[in-house]
Amino acid sequence: MTDAVPDCNVGYKEEVERLREAGVAGRNGRLRDLFDYLAARGPEAESPSQAEIAAAVFGEAQNDADDATVRVYVHRLRKKIDDYYARHERAADEMRLEIPSGIYALRPIRPVRTTDIAARPGASGVPRRLVVYAVLVLVALCAGAFGLGRSLDRPGGANALWQPVIRSERPVLFVLGDYYLFGEIDPLSPDEGRLIRDFRVNSPEDLLRLQEAEPERYAVAEDFGLNYLPFSSSYALSAIAPLFERNGKTANVIAASALRPDMLNRFDIVYVGLLSGLGSLEQQVFAGSGFRLGETYDELIDRSSRQIYATDEARRIAAPVFYRDYAYLARFIAPGGAKVIVVASERETGLRALGPIVANGELPQKVADVASGDAPFEALWQVTGQQGADLSDRLILARSRR
Repeated sequence: MTDAVPDCNVGYKEEVERLREAGVAGRNGRLRDLFDYLAARGPEAESPSQAEIAAAVFGEAQNDADDATVRVYVHRLRKKIDDYYARHERAADEMRLEIPSGIYALRPIRPVRTTDIAARPGASGVPRRLVVYAVLVLVALCAGAFGLGRSLDRPGGANALWQPVIRSERPVLFVLGDYYLFGEIDPLSPDEGRLIRDFRVNSPEDLLRLQEAEPERYAVAEDFGLNYLPFSSSYALSAIAPLFERNGKTANVIAASALRPDMLNRFDIVYVGLLSGLGSLEQQVFAGSGFRLGETYDELIDRSSRQIYATDEARRIAAPVFYRDYAYLARFIAPGGAKVIVVASERETGLRALGPIVANGELPQKVADVASGDAPFEALWQVTGQQGADLSDRLILARSRR
């Protein structure tokens, strides 16, 4: 006699409300309207067409509907829901919602019932999580000796990029690209003060030098001890950090502005951030690279082909149009013996896309080929974005470096 399959409709409305309260789709705006529209249709409704969504959510006549706009917003909503559950782990018997790939509908994921596990022979007194792990181990063993051999060769599910750092005896130092801010306070109008990001001013020392060199320009500037991080760094770091936790590696996190040269004698370094935030690592990163920076940090130039890879995110991110960004990955050994991994991009969209790519159990084959062993290498991706969402990525090259 088979067990009855639990009704996934039970708890659907409660989970929808949970996501609303958490602000997963925002408190208002088009993304929230899309979430409410899909939620109201129910868990078993057929997937609406792009034209139906455009008419119902965006107020466009079906014959004028912009299919690209619908795809982008559905992609963004799917990613926000996935990111929420990645940050808030649910028990196996608790419902989750998802927008499956290829359809435009909000679906519940069937929960695993506690009774399903507890009732199995031999499960009495054994924690449910351990039983699940045991089942997964049996499945892995059934995959065959070849698959098992590959799994054992890759510790903790880490791909070839991370293996030299995971096996290293050195602790890991996550270095996040940060940016210095200073303030301008007019003594006569203190309420009109402002914070400024000046590309020539990257530290309190820089500010002092410029105050002496250009007193008229920086007369009312003050050091407030403030730095900021790009928001995309959190996405990339949240994808990468669990790899080290699962493998028992000690890791600390500092800002790039706090990195001292002597730290490369004691730590292995994982840089996460924009190319413009590399700070003292910049010279080492590009000393052995096949790329050089262009006139700005928005350009990478191939030294051999002279091909220019320039992001246009800054000019187009405010409009609902597609743009390109470029994500850069490198691994090398610094003079102090540190194994250095660079996960970076020209602008925010590329970094948000690159984090999950490098944290995946399997790298793209061309990257895996050059990343084997301890060999230094680099790779470049083109990322297509729209209003901050990373829609697709394409590997441009993967090659050895000095």
